[in-house]
Amino acid sequence: MENPSSEETNKTIKEPLLGNQSKGGFRTMPFIIANEAFEKLASFGLLPNMILYLMNEYHMDMPTGSNIIFFWSAATNFLPVIGAVIADSSVGRFRMIGFGSIISLMGMFILWLTAMIPQAKPPPCDQSISHCISPTTSQLILLWSSFFLMSVGAGGCRSSSMAFGADQIVNHDKLKKNRALETYFSWYYVSATVSVLVAMTCVVYIQENIGWEVGFGVPVVLMLLSVVPFYLASPLYIKLKPKSGLITGIVQVIVAAYRNRHFVSSSSQRTDALYYYKKGSTLVVPTEKLRFLNKACIIRDPHQDLTDEGQASNPWSLCTVEQVEELKALIKVIPMWSTGIMLTMAGSQTFQVLQASSMDRHITSTFEIPAGSFSVFLLISLALWISLYDRLILPLSSKIMKKPVRLTTKQRMGIGLFFSFLSMVVAALVESIRRARATKGHSGDLLSPIAMSALWLVPQCCLSGLGDAFNVVGQNEFYFSEFPRSMSSIAANLFGVGMGAANLLSSFIMSTVNDLTRRGGRESWVSSDINKGHLDYYYWVLAGLSLVNILYFVVCSWAYGPSEGEEGKGCWVEEREG
Repeated sequence: MENPSSEETNKTIKEPLLGNQSKGGFRTMPFIIANEAFEKLASFGLLPNMILYLMNEYHMDMPTGSNIIFFWSAATNFLPVIGAVIADSSVGRFRMIGFGSIISLMGMFILWLTAMIPQAKPPPCDQSISHCISPTTSQLILLWSSFFLMSVGAGGCRSSSMAFGADQIVNHDKLKKNRALETYFSWYYVSATVSVLVAMTCVVYIQENIGWEVGFGVPVVLMLLSVVPFYLASPLYIKLKPKSGLITGIVQVIVAAYRNRHFVSSSSQRTDALYYYKKGSTLVVPTEKLRFLNKACIIRDPHQDLTDEGQASNPWSLCTVEQVEELKALIKVIPMWSTGIMLTMAGSQTFQVLQASSMDRHITSTFEIPAGSFSVFLLISLALWISLYDRLILPLSSKIMKKPVRLTTKQRMGIGLFFSFLSMVVAALVESIRRARATKGHSGDLLSPIAMSALWLVPQCCLSGLGDAFNVVGQNEFYFSEFPRSMSSIAANLFGVGMGAANLLSSFIMSTVNDLTRRGGRESWVSSDINKGHLDYYYWVLAGLSLVNILYFVVCSWAYGPSEGEEGKGCWVEEREG
């Protein structure tokens, strides 16, 4: 059955925009890109030193503070998916970005108040009796509300910013779309990378050397500078009407398949007339894999299931064949996606900040690297490797081999996981050396650095950066190449969802290790005093899990079969190109 509604809807939405050169185009880019850049600059500037703020100002132990950060990061990574669904199906992208920006500003303002108002956090510890007062319930609620609002705000901004910018290019009839989009995406990613670098250097430096009051006030000002220009440029934007999004369609398949679960059809009944498909689609009959989902697109009674125009009477009871196959493609990718969770978890920087705080961070006699800025080495190694890989290594290898040399996406993902494993091994070895030096005639006070350079932490950062350069880039390319074009929005959000899952898994593993190792009155491996704990043992646990994950990846890669660029690629390429 044909469904012309989608084409007609798009025509209705876009026709008023054609020929209208007074809106959209590159002149809107500074406002959109600046909004996203300042949001990242503000939020990423708060994250690195947050463990120190929670431990020093709220008197939390390391496991508790780390868990709060893990949950905060998980929410920040999960909520953009929800924001994308709401923006596409209900409120629109402009309103979602504006809402997210204001909510983020409120969250950052509340966090700044916790630093400015003495009553908003516990009083300083009494050094004479070594006693610290725990935060009250109202103080914790104020702190948690700031984290919650910042996560919700990030979900609004990050879910729609990139797509909203692309709307300004695609729907402007005087621009060469492909070249314009390439330029836009390049500037978008450059601004995002620069924002994170500035956040992890300048903002972190201000927090450490000037104080929390100014350090938390800077992100508030930056976020305000993000919100005001974005709204002032409102008359210049092209604002598409919201419509049902892909994620909503996938949920509809699950609901429809469940509603029709009692419907029985034999394979002999598989004719085109029984299935509901979209006009112009090459997918008119569902595949035999995951057949229980096929019930979502079976037309049981044309008079009840379809309108006079041939559209589904209820999209929550009848879906297109294309929707069903999109969900199947997503389910097939999930095992491969799950292998990347360990990569993000192994790259957690929370403990590294505490390690750096206990070491000599001086570069010169007057300048020292802020403890929260060591992640910069990860970003630098990532950027350098990507540049060298594309511009030097591949061309040189192809010239030597006298044929095109290229690693497949799955090969790059596997190499990235191996580098992540190596980074955990190096981290464990460095921590064992640091702890041995710290416990030899040292007081164990975190505020008194040991005579060991914090540059020892750079190799593990670089290895982690190489892991990201291979695996993260490989993951994103894998999703975009394996999914049909209609699932680009899913492909763009899968890695972020994996980061959220990694944060939750990190919290679970750390809590488990903490509970098991402190039994019998012993010092926990993840003790707040890292000189008494055993972070090296914890890193060895992560290294072991990373090794198991590599084996799991090999099995998943074999079970998945050939991917884009490998021989024997399955039917999805033909269907996408059709």
